[in-house]
Amino acid sequence: MLVPVKTAGNARPSGQRVAIIGAGIGGLGLAAMLAKAGFDVTVVEKNEGLGGRARQFTQDGFTFDMGPSWYLMPGVFEHFFGLLDERVEDHLHLVKLSPSYRIFADDGAVIDLEADPDKAASLFESIEPGAGAKLRRYLDASRYQYDVVMQNFMHKNFDTPLDFLTWRMVQAGTKLSAFTTMSRYVARFFKTPLLQKIMQYQLLFLGSSPFKTPSIYNVMGHIDFNMGVYYPMGGIHRLVKALADIARKHGAAIRSGVAVAKILVRDGMARGIRLADGDTIESDIVVSNADIHHTETQLLEEPWRSFTPRYWEKRQLAPSALILYWGLRGRADSLLHHNIVFNADWEASFAELFEGREWPRHPSYYVCCPSRTDPGVAPDDCETLFMLMPIAAQLDYSQAIVERMAAQMLEVVEERLGVTDLRARRVTSRTFSGAEFASDYNSFGGSALGLAHSLTQTALFRPNNRSRKVGNLFHVGAGTNPGIGMPICLISAQLAYKRIAGIRASRPLASLTA
Repeated sequence: MLVPVKTAGNARPSGQRVAIIGAGIGGLGLAAMLAKAGFDVTVVEKNEGLGGRARQFTQDGFTFDMGPSWYLMPGVFEHFFGLLDERVEDHLHLVKLSPSYRIFADDGAVIDLEADPDKAASLFESIEPGAGAKLRRYLDASRYQYDVVMQNFMHKNFDTPLDFLTWRMVQAGTKLSAFTTMSRYVARFFKTPLLQKIMQYQLLFLGSSPFKTPSIYNVMGHIDFNMGVYYPMGGIHRLVKALADIARKHGAAIRSGVAVAKILVRDGMARGIRLADGDTIESDIVVSNADIHHTETQLLEEPWRSFTPRYWEKRQLAPSALILYWGLRGRADSLLHHNIVFNADWEASFAELFEGREWPRHPSYYVCCPSRTDPGVAPDDCETLFMLMPIAAQLDYSQAIVERMAAQMLEVVEERLGVTDLRARRVTSRTFSGAEFASDYNSFGGSALGLAHSLTQTALFRPNNRSRKVGNLFHVGAGTNPGIGMPICLISAQLAYKRIAGIRASRPLASLTA
């Protein structure tokens, strides 16, 4: 039986010990909130570097963000830092990218997208007559849905269908189009395959397929075209450093290079964690920012698991990825900061990623060149490249296959993106694939992102952020609600905080007490 933390109304509990497993964005964000609220917080991270998938490394003078590279939804970060009585600008030097990104279409066209609805409408009109006006209607609906979702959905903990089917959600239901897929929704507005791809591709970075994801995710249109894409100088990892600094400022202890072997449960209550070296950390509350499958199947004994093996067998995993981190001598003038290569067979490529068990025959690609914006991440007259091929989870990640597919990706970057003589100009490199996602992050099936955002794995149907079986055991991060993405993980931290502090409000927190 669950026994939530007892508080006097919304008074701040103090002195209660919290052990947080994992120092990803969600774990560090929650640590900062709890520490500021007076909890005694200890964070343990199995890797030496903090940030989870948002780690960073330097090699031969080049700096590489290892995972997330898109800083979106700036208002979410501003709100989160405000809860901590901090300002984003005191920690991060943000640059708004213009253009936001470059698309290399399958017909050879090169298109730059701006976070400017007028310019975007003109571009769409040039590709498909009438599409400019349709884009404006699409973005109006997207803005409306974003506001509804953020105020009534995203910041709410779900336990029963009644938590989702509020009067406000019922009122907005016809406009939200929540029960159709993104592919069908986008097709109502745009007939040209290229425009459909432009409005759908963002879902891939959320671990989703437009052919399975609910159309409520069309909010990405508002995020993309109205809000824009930002970059923190020095890299995405600057956000990780800021969160860790704030948590430590309020007394949280953060230990890296420390693996957890077991969550300690006594009398149905989480009582701490046992480390791989045999030491224990006693606590009143345990929060796991680790992969939920790993938490359930490896850190909890069988009687305390919320999900059966059959449940995990039926889960839809987000894709994995083959990533090449390359330091390049000379410039890559054909690239912007963000670059996307569309393939010709769109639907087949998503089927391969979400339903197949083989390496893709129709891959798309993403290439990030942060040195185009931030010269400090590369030596003089050099470029830092992050090249990514989405691949299915649960594949054979043997060295021979990885090397063959890496060579294929390099050929595409040379031929379609115009970055010449890659191999001859390589200064340094590192390869990361599904095997490393599994070993470094205990990721289920080697997925790069965790559980996909399918119709049956969103909102009420996503794993809850509190255990069904163990009192005072909570989850935070991409595996629980609301889902995948850096800003979303910070909202996840707020939802976990609400659970722990006994705050039932469904709207965004105005402070740590309400």
